[in-house]
Amino acid sequence: MKLKYIFCSVILVGLACILPEVSRAGTLSSDVLSMFPQETGELAYADLKQARQSPWFSQLQEQMLPPKFREFEAYLSAAGVDPNTQVTEVAWALVSGKVSTDAKTGSVPVSEQIVGIALGQFQPASAEAYFVSKKVPVVKVRTFSLFAFGGGSGPADLFFFFIDSNTAAFGQRQQLEKLIGARYGETQGLYSNTDMMALVNQANGSGMVWAVLNPAYTRLAMQQLLPETSQFPAAVQLSAKLKAMTISIKGGGSGVSATFEAVCGSTDDANTFAALLQAGVMYQKYTVAKTNPDLGQLLDSTQITPAGDRLDLKLSLTDEQMASLIRRNTFALKL
Repeated sequence: MKLKYIFCSVILVGLACILPEVSRAGTLSSDVLSMFPQETGELAYADLKQARQSPWFSQLQEQMLPPKFREFEAYLSAAGVDPNTQVTEVAWALVSGKVSTDAKTGSVPVSEQIVGIALGQFQPASAEAYFVSKKVPVVKVRTFSLFAFGGGSGPADLFFFFIDSNTAAFGQRQQLEKLIGARYGETQGLYSNTDMMALVNQANGSGMVWAVLNPAYTRLAMQQLLPETSQFPAAVQLSAKLKAMTISIKGGGSGVSATFEAVCGSTDDANTFAALLQAGVMYQKYTVAKTNPDLGQLLDSTQITPAGDRLDLKLSLTDEQMASLIRRNTFALKL
């Protein structure tokens, strides 16, 4: 995955749906947060209205969006729901299914389900009429009609439904039923997960894209961000003790800046991990120096700083660097 995790949030912009009103750009209200599942392992948010102002956004989206999500975009567009124009903000949660059980490296998710909600302007009646006319499989949950993308019977099949004219949701049926239950106070929502909520309160409103990861997803993110550190046994041991991570991506002006803050097991762990990550960055820099000099330049400017038990990794890109990296297919998914 190399550096793709930096921009993983925009992979899902095609899965556009709708949220209740937010208090300000980049901030999710308590009503929205309360609907996400208690078992959320990663919560992410993207201000699409702001992201679309970047000159490279559409090209990056096209390069990163997996084929299944492109098909889902077409599915929604045919019903009069245009993700690229009608959606201004989107948030989603990943809930891990199976996890690895390696005692040395720590568990990481090996399967997961998604559930999302977002903000926009829609016409539910006409969209639902279209789905009905096409005999799209539908499941009734309370008063809501969950329309299937696919056969509707597989555990990985996605569903989409409107909560109201400004609110819709997407995800696997199991997670959507939990979302509906949390909305009505019948099941525990994210606010009952105190560890995650402490991090969410820290990240909420910090950028046009932000995310919060629990320990398992933090280890997975670190493996994806800098896979070369797996060559250092000490880094593997330190990764196993990671507690959480927050991500903030800010745009505007002439580029993008990204900040990753990992919560380590101790101050000593953060200091040691910082030295190992710097070695990993240098290794990656020399590896790509000839084939992708722009990526090499980006890695050269990466800042890795320990602060107590926290480890901060910061990256900054100009619009020109982003455009060059995109032209080289730096962020293209290898499926």
